Amino acid sequence: MNITMLKSKIHRAVVTQAELNYVGSITVDSELLKEAGILEYEMVQIVDIENGNRFETYTIAGEPGSGVMCLNGAAARQVQVGDHIILMCYASMTPEEAKEYRPTVVFVNEDNSISRITSYEKHGEIG
Repeated sequence: MNITMLKSKIHRAVVTQAELNYVGSITVDSELLKEAGILEYEMVQIVDIENGNRFETYTIAGEPGSGVMCLNGAAARQVQVGDHIILMCYASMTPEEAKEYRPTVVFVNEDNSISRITSYEKHGEIG
């Protein structure tokens, strides 16, 4: 039996664009994807901190170092430019693998540049 665990996340990124007339997905600065261990076209869950919306889409690699965080297509209706989002991806693991695994957590500043990378999260604390 496998269980689904948090693989990695980009925490409190700022939405820089919302493009309704696009096929779909989220365009993310490719440096952020790399540091978080998220692949291009990988399924992700997005949580909008300001409005509580939760939805799934897939990633498209954006210009490295640009800080781009652009929701495309129908997902553009779920956010506003300037909203803070959490971008999470998950992995299927055996219980034994899950006991040892620690997710990669990429914290970003208001310009979506990396401020810190950890593999630690605990309730009420930002590791």
